[in-house]
Amino acid sequence: MGKIAFLFAGQGSQYPGMGEDFYKKIEEIKNLYETAEAYRAGTIKQCFYSEQEELKITENTQPCLFLTDMACSMALEKKGITADVAAGFSLGEIAGLAYTGILNTEQSFRLVCERGKLMSQAAKLHKGSMVAVLRMNQEELIHLCGQYGVYPVNFNCPGQIAVSGEEKAMQEFQKALKEKNVRFVPIAVSGPFHTPYMESAAEGLTRELESMEIRPAEIPLYSNMTAKPYPKKAEQIIENISGQVCNSVKWEDTIRNMYADGVDIFIECGPGKVLSSLVRKTLKNVLICNVNDMDSLQETVEKVIAYKEGVSC
Repeated sequence: MGKIAFLFAGQGSQYPGMGEDFYKKIEEIKNLYETAEAYRAGTIKQCFYSEQEELKITENTQPCLFLTDMACSMALEKKGITADVAAGFSLGEIAGLAYTGILNTEQSFRLVCERGKLMSQAAKLHKGSMVAVLRMNQEELIHLCGQYGVYPVNFNCPGQIAVSGEEKAMQEFQKALKEKNVRFVPIAVSGPFHTPYMESAAEGLTRELESMEIRPAEIPLYSNMTAKPYPKKAEQIIENISGQVCNSVKWEDTIRNMYADGVDIFIECGPGKVLSSLVRKTLKNVLICNVNDMDSLQETVEKVIAYKEGVSC
């Protein structure tokens, strides 16, 4: 045991102002944002000063959240904390590609901008939404999804599965959940992500990736699609990256597989504490931290040092 995993936050965790603390106080991170701004004008303003509704738009969310995820991992490395393995939730997997060296940071930002556009275009053709369904029997939920033509897509943790689909079908599905007294929570996204409705986005991502230099990961990056480390061959890597947008996220299995591979320190990189909460509901007796600003960075550093020295946190 004793291995560290960086977990990169996904869409739905965003909020205006995320990452600004690091931008103002760490020169390398300021350079990261300014390089991104040169490629995509307006990104810095959207990250720090936009309204929530503007930031919720997929083609804005994805590049902004990518930068925040990367900033958090860079801040950790400045403090001497590096990951042995990594994973990213949906969009967060693109930050994972950059962190593990499958793509460089510039390629990854270019890819995440294209990903946001492609998924936004697909969402306009197929208006939809997502909800997290809580404490419902998995087999019963999957059966109910089939009845209403929606998809169980993100297997987050015990007792929590995200469901995605077109708007009308999702409205009927939510009525059925209410009739069964099943609790659900809307997810702050703007389309039916991780469903076959995103197939056009997957095709576009494949074309984009085929123009890039793909390298084997320097440390294991666990794939959303398989819950296992990414393969080494370029064509298989591309299949994992592009296929992710129209397939399920096997997050619970990913966390369990990391633990089986010796990880007992999980650090969420990015805004909010969603992934930290999912790990906490999946595993016991592990250290779970989150980093999204200078205060949480210092707290995490102290906890990791104490944990490695055998002090209870």
